[in-house]
Amino acid sequence: MDFNALLQQAQKLTHETQVTDDLPRVERTLPQVLQATQELHSRVTQTGAQDMQAHILLGSNGIDLPKISQKLETLSSRKTFEPLDPIATTDVQNFLRNEKENAILAVIEEVHKNSYMAAETQKWDHMMNDWKQEKVKLMNALIGPSQSWIDIRKGPEQTILNETTFGGRSSLNSQEMAYAREVHEYNKLVCEGAMRPSLVQRFAQVADSFNDSRVNDIWEVVKYMANVTPIPRSQDPMKVRCSQHLFINQAKRYLENRYKVFMQTVISEHLREARRGGVPSVLNLVGSFVGLKLATQGLNSSFIGLQDGQVDGKPLWPMVYYCLRCGDIASALKCMQMAGQGHEDLIAVLEEKCHNPEQKTNPRLELQIRMQYKRQIRNATDPYKRAVYCIVGCCDIQEPHADIAKTTDDFLWIQLSLIRTEGDDSSEHLTCSGLQSMILEQYGEKHYNANEQPHLYFQLLALTGQYEAGIEFLSRFEKYRVHAVHIGLALNELHMIGGPRNLQEPLLSVDFEDPQPMRRLNIARLIMLYVKKFEITDPPEALHYFYFLRNLKDSEGRNLFLVSVADLAIECRNFDLLFGRMQRDGMRSHGLIDQFETAHIDARTVCEMVAEKFVKKGMFEDAIKMFDLAFQQEQALRYTSILLSQVVHHANKEGSLRERVQRMASEFTERYTGAEKNCDSQTWTTFNLLKDLATFFDYYHAKNHQSAMEILERIKLVPLRMTDLDVAVNNFKRLSGEVCKVIPDLLLATMDIAYTKFKAMKGKDVAKYDDLGKKNQLSYLREQAKALTNMAAMVPYRMPGDTNSRLIQTEILMH
Repeated sequence: MDFNALLQQAQKLTHETQVTDDLPRVERTLPQVLQATQELHSRVTQTGAQDMQAHILLGSNGIDLPKISQKLETLSSRKTFEPLDPIATTDVQNFLRNEKENAILAVIEEVHKNSYMAAETQKWDHMMNDWKQEKVKLMNALIGPSQSWIDIRKGPEQTILNETTFGGRSSLNSQEMAYAREVHEYNKLVCEGAMRPSLVQRFAQVADSFNDSRVNDIWEVVKYMANVTPIPRSQDPMKVRCSQHLFINQAKRYLENRYKVFMQTVISEHLREARRGGVPSVLNLVGSFVGLKLATQGLNSSFIGLQDGQVDGKPLWPMVYYCLRCGDIASALKCMQMAGQGHEDLIAVLEEKCHNPEQKTNPRLELQIRMQYKRQIRNATDPYKRAVYCIVGCCDIQEPHADIAKTTDDFLWIQLSLIRTEGDDSSEHLTCSGLQSMILEQYGEKHYNANEQPHLYFQLLALTGQYEAGIEFLSRFEKYRVHAVHIGLALNELHMIGGPRNLQEPLLSVDFEDPQPMRRLNIARLIMLYVKKFEITDPPEALHYFYFLRNLKDSEGRNLFLVSVADLAIECRNFDLLFGRMQRDGMRSHGLIDQFETAHIDARTVCEMVAEKFVKKGMFEDAIKMFDLAFQQEQALRYTSILLSQVVHHANKEGSLRERVQRMASEFTERYTGAEKNCDSQTWTTFNLLKDLATFFDYYHAKNHQSAMEILERIKLVPLRMTDLDVAVNNFKRLSGEVCKVIPDLLLATMDIAYTKFKAMKGKDVAKYDDLGKKNQLSYLREQAKALTNMAAMVPYRMPGDTNSRLIQTEILMH
C-alpha cells in the first residue's frame, strides 16, 4: 500500500468521525499525547504496585481512583457515634428526630459497654480458673503450712495421667495393685458391717510379699507404733499423743527388740567364740554378747577403763547397760545385786521400775542418783557406767555417749530413755517436744542423709511420734510413695493422724495450737494426689480410696467422698459404670457407687451433684442424663426443654444434638407418661409442646405439609384463620420462654407451607378443578397468611431478625 492510499483512508476516517455526534472530537498533537502519557506514567509509578493494579482495574471501568481517594480522605467517622447537638424545643420535628437518633446512639453505646464488660468478665473468669488450678499445684508443692513456714525442700511432683489413656491398660503397678486389692477387701467388710480387721497388719502382710527388707522395716515400725490404746474418735489425736506420749514406750520396745535380734544374729555368726550355754535368757544372751566384745577388746576402745569388777566373769557395767538396752530391767537389777554393796540408790530405782514400770520413779531417788553422778560418775573412765546412770537417773541430757551409741538406733534409744513425761520443772530433763525438734529441725534431713536413706529418716520420725511428717517425707520418693499413702490410710483408720482444720491446707501444715514441732497431715490431699495417677484407667479402685474420705467435709459442708466421686465422674465420664443406667421400667441399674450406699451415702445425691456441676459448665446434655439418674424429673425435663427450644427448628441429621435430645425426650415420654412424676405441670406441658413442635418440623423439612398442619390444628399455637387469632394470642401469653423462643420459626415455617400451597394452587389447571373451589382455597390461604402476620405484630414478643418483614413480603406475594 502506498502513502496516497493511506492518506485517503485517513481522510475517510476523519470524515466519518466528524459525522458522528455521540463522541466529542479530540485534537491532540504528538507532543501533547507524549506529555499526557508521561503524566499518566508518573502518577501510576508513584502509587506503587498494588495501587497501579487498582488504577488499571478501576480505570478500565471509567473510575478515577485519585479523585475517589481524595473524597474518602475528607470523610470522617469521628462524629458518627457522638451525641447530637441539642435543638430548640420549638422545632418539634427536628427535636423528635434528634431524640430518636440519640436513643439509637445510647442503645449502641450501652450494647458496646455491656459487650466490653462481658468480655472483660469472661477474661478475668478464665484467668481466675487458670490461677485456681495453678494454686492447687502450688499448694500441693508447698511443704510449709498456711500459718508458718517449714524449711523443707519440695519433693518430686506427682505424675498426672493423660486422659487419652482411658480405656487402655491399668496404670497401677504390681505393688499398687496388691495394696488396692487389700483396700477393696477392707472396704467390703466395712460396708457389710463386719468386724474391721487391722489395716496395719493387712498392709504389712502385703508389703512382706514384696521381699524388700527396707519396706518390711518400715511396716514393722508402723506395727509397733500402732499397737497402743485406741484414741476416742471425739478427741484430737494430735493432742492425745502430745499429752500422753503413747508412742514412747512403743518406740523403746521396738528398738529394744530390734537390738535383741541383732545380738542373737551376732552370736549365731560366732557360736564357738560366744560359748553360749545354760538356760536361754536375756541375761545369758547379754553375757555371750559381752564376751564376744571382750574377745575383740584390742580393737574396741569402749572396754578400756571399765570399773567395779565383774559379774559371772563379765564386766559389770556393760552387762547392766546391754540388759537395759534389751529392755530387761529385771536382768539389769540382778547384775547390780550380784555386784555387791555401793550401788544401793541405783538398785532401789531399778526395783521400782521393775515392780511398777508404768509409774513415775521416786523423785527423791532420782535426785540422789543425779547428785551422785555430778560428784563421782561424770568423770568416771567407764563409759557404760556413765550411760547407765544417765539413763536411770536422767542425768546430763547433753552427753552424747559417743563411745557406746555407735548407731542411730542406739542414740535414739538413749534419748527416749531420758524423756520424763512429768519431770520436775526445777530439774533439767529432756522433753518429748525437745527430742522431736532435735530430729526434725535441729538435725533434719541433711544430717541423716535422708535423700539417700529415706527409710531410716522415716523410722526416726515415726519412732518420735511424728507420723505426719514421716508420711509426707516418704511420699516424696517414687519408690516409697505407695507405702507412705497406705501407712497414712492405716493410721488414719486408727484415728492416729492429726488432720488440718481446713482441707484446703497444703499436704503438711502447722497449727499454732499444737506444741512445736508437730505437723498436721492433709490425708484428703494425700489420697487425691495418689489416686490422680490411675483414676481415669481404674475408676473402681479410685472409688475405694475415695471411700476413706467419707467422714470428712469440704468447705461447703458436703461429704468429701461424694464430692470426689462427682469429680471423678466428670473426669472419666463413665457414668454407666459408676452410676448404672435407667431401665425402661424407670428403675436404675446398679453401678459401682451402690456398693458404698449407706445412710450418709446415696447414689442419687452424687448424681445430682454431678448434674449441677454440668449445669454450671453449660453441659446440659450430660446434666439431663444425671438428673434422670437422680430421679429429678423436674430438672431433667426442664433442661431437655431448654435444649429442644434451641434445636427444634433445625433439620434432623444423624448424630446431631437435635437427634440425641429428641431421643432422650422420647425415652422420657415413654417412662414418665402415666407414671407418678415429681415435676410441675407447666414443665410437663412445655416439654410436650416442644416434642410436638419437633415432630412438626420433622414433617415440615420432609415436605409432609398435611401432617404438619394437622399438628398445628391440634396444639393451636399459631392461627390458621383470622377467627383463631385471638385464641392464639391469648395462648401465647401463657407459654413458657422455651416455647416462645420457637414461635418466630414456627410462624415462618407455617407461612412457607401456606405459600407453597398457594403457588401449587395457582398453577393448577382450572379445567380439572372447580373454579369457585379454587378461589375459596386461595382466599383461605391468603387469610391464613394475614392471620400469621397479624399474630407476629400482636404478640408481646420481640421477633428476631427480619421475621416480620419476611412474613409481610410473603403475604404480599400471595395477593
